[in-house]
Amino acid sequence: MTPFALLFVSFLVTFVATRAITRMIRAGVGPFRNNVSGGVHIHHAVPGIVLTLAGAYLSVAVGGRRPWADVAAVLIGSGSSLILDEFALILHLQDVYWSPQGQLSVRIVALTLSVLGLVLLGLNPLAGGTGHLAVVPAALVHVGALLICVRKGKYSTAVLGAFLPPVAWIGAVRLARPTSAWSRKRYDAARRARAQARADGLDARFGHWGLGLADLVAGRPSAPNPPATPSAAPEHRPGEG
Repeated sequence: MTPFALLFVSFLVTFVATRAITRMIRAGVGPFRNNVSGGVHIHHAVPGIVLTLAGAYLSVAVGGRRPWADVAAVLIGSGSSLILDEFALILHLQDVYWSPQGQLSVRIVALTLSVLGLVLLGLNPLAGGTGHLAVVPAALVHVGALLICVRKGKYSTAVLGAFLPPVAWIGAVRLARPTSAWSRKRYDAARRARAQARADGLDARFGHWGLGLADLVAGRPSAPNPPATPSAAPEHRPGEG
């Protein structure tokens, strides 16, 4: 198995194991308990940072020599999975793990797995000769569309669009989610109202499917979103648009 395949597998296995353990802790079953030291709860992003840094330094030091390159790949995969599982906490600087905002972490993990999976399947337009370089502009457009979808709060669209480029392209030109950073910075009141009306219609029609899947993977939120800071608008549990 190549180092990149080991990275992908370790990322996926660590995420599944982490979610299983946290849900057991939440339910009060099994041998696991919250990790508290000196009255401070140690979030699993902390060991994730340590593992990721150790893997990155090791990968540079060994210069691709195996088996150390394999060890570095596993460290990076496991560590980055632990970090991204608490992406929402890092973004909001608040413990939102079991709130609706916390499900952002699951969307980011899904998007990361999609991209890693595509690379593992051979999508690497920068490798090889001129035949591969010919597709670089298309790859850049695709990546740009994915980033716009994320900026517009369309995480599910970005995940699907990683495998189906037209989905990402369409999502990039459609209205943003009303609570997204794109909407807050670029839309006036009238356009934000249009985005809200469109999002409400899509959520009413399809939102329960996305929420059901997110609850299955991440666990149903049991805590409300924390109060919004002055620089951020409150978020609701979106479906997708």
